[in-house]
Amino acid sequence: MSQSITLARPYARAAFGAASDEQQLPAWSQALGFSAQVAADPRVAALLLNPQLSREQAVMLLSPEGAGQAYVRFLGVLADARRLTLLPEIAALFEQLRAEAERVVLATVTSAAELPEGELDTIKAALARRFGRDVQVSTAVDASLIGGAIINAGDVVIDGSLKGKLARLQAALAN
Repeated sequence: MSQSITLARPYARAAFGAASDEQQLPAWSQALGFSAQVAADPRVAALLLNPQLSREQAVMLLSPEGAGQAYVRFLGVLADARRLTLLPEIAALFEQLRAEAERVVLATVTSAAELPEGELDTIKAALARRFGRDVQVSTAVDASLIGGAIINAGDVVIDGSLKGKLARLQAALAN
């Protein structure tokens, strides 16, 4: 487990708790997504490490327009602790906590080529049956898979790619 995930976890839990208390999970998701995207930009990441950047400037830079006071205070806490660079990890962990609370499984389907909509619906239905929950699917394309797909859903990874099958065959032949 990476150190940044370990450092981000308590902040993500705190953000989730504050958002839950306010019953503002979607608003916090959107705000964290914005802040994480800004903080992930290499130029901004370098700026966030600059000791000449004031707390107020950092919070203003990372706050989306219309952000609630609790969210702005949360960014202030991160700024005081010099943890603003953890925003991408905090946002990802927040989304995991939100999905769990809303009983939704977040899945990523990485395929060698763009999947037709019907095929994606079939995968989504199969995952919903397997997990007994609603499933939100995002897609990615990785031509190096040669064919097939890899499904990442929480702790479950299903590798049905041709690249994976060839690697397993190679390992079996080597033994």
